[in-house]
Amino acid sequence: MPRWSYSLKFRDETKIAKAMMWDVPVHPKVMREVAEAIKGMRLAEAKRFLERVIEKKEAIPFRRAHGKQAHRRGLADRWGWPVGRYPVKAAKYMLKLLNNVENNAEDKGLEIENLRIIHVAAHKGITLKRWMPRAYGRASPKNRVHSHIEVIVREE
Repeated sequence: MPRWSYSLKFRDETKIAKAMMWDVPVHPKVMREVAEAIKGMRLAEAKRFLERVIEKKEAIPFRRAHGKQAHRRGLADRWGWPVGRYPVKAAKYMLKLLNNVENNAEDKGLEIENLRIIHVAAHKGITLKRWMPRAYGRASPKNRVHSHIEVIVREE
């Protein structure tokens, strides 16, 4: 059995709620950018923001993995960085995780309106290695990289 734990430890966990999702079929580079964008937001605000990303009405700034990426309107005004994308698939999985942590907080008896995201992390998951046949009897690697994501919210 694999052993796992959250990357952040707390002494008093009465005012926090946690959730984790394993083997998300999105590259960790993309999940990292989504996680950085919602870190520090209130839970309801982060959910609205991710819904706008899914509708492609608001972009997420890509600060690390931004080679040959286009500039998006309004990004530099809000985030101070003009390069961004609309990672719809990553936003859907992150929204699902935020709904999960909201349910965990409700089960714990926390006030949903006062929750703030204090920790979001995306870690590298399993890599599925496959081979794609090419011409003249050759083959090229075709890797599927997955992510593990975790989120922690605190009641204020």
